[in-house]
Amino acid sequence: MKVITKKYQLSPKIYRTICMKGVLKKKWWQPLALFAGLFALNLLISLTLYYNYWMYIFAILAPTLWYLFWWVQFTASPNLPQLKPFFEKFMYEFTSRDIVLKVNAKEGVQLKWENIVAAEKTNEAFILHIGLGQILYLPFKIFNNDTDLKFMEEGILKRKNLLK
Repeated sequence: MKVITKKYQLSPKIYRTICMKGVLKKKWWQPLALFAGLFALNLLISLTLYYNYWMYIFAILAPTLWYLFWWVQFTASPNLPQLKPFFEKFMYEFTSRDIVLKVNAKEGVQLKWENIVAAEKTNEAFILHIGLGQILYLPFKIFNNDTDLKFMEEGILKRKNLLK
């Protein structure tokens, strides 16, 4: 069976939100380690050498700069030539072998299911993760009917152990 969707274009705002959630989910410990490490280092320096307060400020600023770094990365990503295709208007065709992203009836890109690292189902969409910062966002409204939606979830994503 083949699932064919309506045309859809991913907005940069949705992309940034999903990618930031993904980074925070995978790398949540990094800003925490920055804060704790700098705080502990300042405490050690304050007890042994001299008292300073500027490193406490830097301990708060470092995780903020970490977050800002990722936010800028995902804000600028839609303008990169490598990721431009993710933000075009596509019609998707799903089979058990591959995914075809079609710009029109003659032009398209084939993507194997082996390239999909993970999938998740939210209240309004399926999100297929290809890599860090590379996603396919498939809102439920682009599916033509409930049968296509159910086949996508149970027939493809659950069989391929992408969706738990």
